[in-house]
Amino acid sequence: MKKTLCLLLAVVMVMAVMAGCGSSGGNGSSTPTAAPADNGNNAAPESASPLKIAVIGPFTGPAALYGNACKFGAQVAADEINAMGGMQVQLLCEDDEHDAEKSVNAYNTVLDQGAQMIAGTTTTGPCLAVSAQAFEDRVFMLTPSASSNKVPEGKDNMYQVCFEDPAMGVFSAQIISENSLGSKVAVIYNNADDYSTGIFQNFKAKSEELGLEIVSETTFTDDTTDFSVQVAAAKDAGADLVFLPIYYTPASMILQTAKSMDFSPMFFGVDGMDGILAMEGFDASLADGVMLLTPFSAFSEDEKTVDFVAKYKAVSGGDTPNQFAADAYDAVYALYNASVAAGINGDTSAADACEMLIAEFAKLHYDGLTGDMTWTPDGKVNKMPAAYVIKDNSYAAFGE
Repeated sequence: MKKTLCLLLAVVMVMAVMAGCGSSGGNGSSTPTAAPADNGNNAAPESASPLKIAVIGPFTGPAALYGNACKFGAQVAADEINAMGGMQVQLLCEDDEHDAEKSVNAYNTVLDQGAQMIAGTTTTGPCLAVSAQAFEDRVFMLTPSASSNKVPEGKDNMYQVCFEDPAMGVFSAQIISENSLGSKVAVIYNNADDYSTGIFQNFKAKSEELGLEIVSETTFTDDTTDFSVQVAAAKDAGADLVFLPIYYTPASMILQTAKSMDFSPMFFGVDGMDGILAMEGFDASLADGVMLLTPFSAFSEDEKTVDFVAKYKAVSGGDTPNQFAADAYDAVYALYNASVAAGINGDTSAADACEMLIAEFAKLHYDGLTGDMTWTPDGKVNKMPAAYVIKDNSYAAFGE
């Protein structure tokens, strides 16, 4: 019975993907009602062709959870837009397996398919490679989740929906200091990952400025599965707070190791830890009390979030969306709204659309799932993060 249920869920997932990416119409899995507030009036210029937005990310492999979250989040936005009538959106989705070379190949594939702009890529390393090529080709990119400040550097066509790494490091240090969350701070970060290293470096600099004492700094790589050395170093240094600028898979192993060592400091993470509660086989009680910064909580009770969560579960086969999904949803809407305002339609060339979007993003205002957003001329997003504490397998706003 269990195998049969798994097979049925897998079939649902495959059907959702096939109905979504590469199609200009809604897939029927969700029932969109209206666009979120302040998303524009859908008064697009007439065109027989849909607006073609590419979504590139890891849909298979170790980072697949992030890429699939972006894919399904983007699909919810496309379904809503297409249900409103007017100019339709066609998503062109390509798997890059979190590999830079494969991501460039995926980029070339979607261009051959007629992509006019890109909601991607999902992860930083591939985005650095693809954005360099897109800059040469003059193709506009809006990444939902590649957060390194190196991503838009020197490229006028590369924009971000997510917070960049320096901002996450600075915000984290400020919240810890202002709320006296820890007097002795340990840091465990991935020195093989641009995301983790970038946040750590800025956290450390801001901590020194604020007078936070960092008593332990330990690292790991993508291949690390035993975190006993890192956790023991934090415990031996007397840390009462451990800062984890990392993704949730290694974070889950660190929490398990800490429990086995009877070490119970406050753990403070960032947006990459969003999704830890949905990990298969993870004891969610280990995350009780963990604090993190993220622009989105699927547990929020506001109408816009509740509607998005329901639609996301419908297209994903029942998964709960994380902030990657919400960022991708916002990316598709921001690209669509900017295209409508700029006069871009399904017949506009990618190169022409690029210059028109650059001009439009300079004045674009978008109120989305992950915040009230504007953009700087160098591609960085202006919005505020929110702090949450994990309690009883849910998120509670910090201070509640």
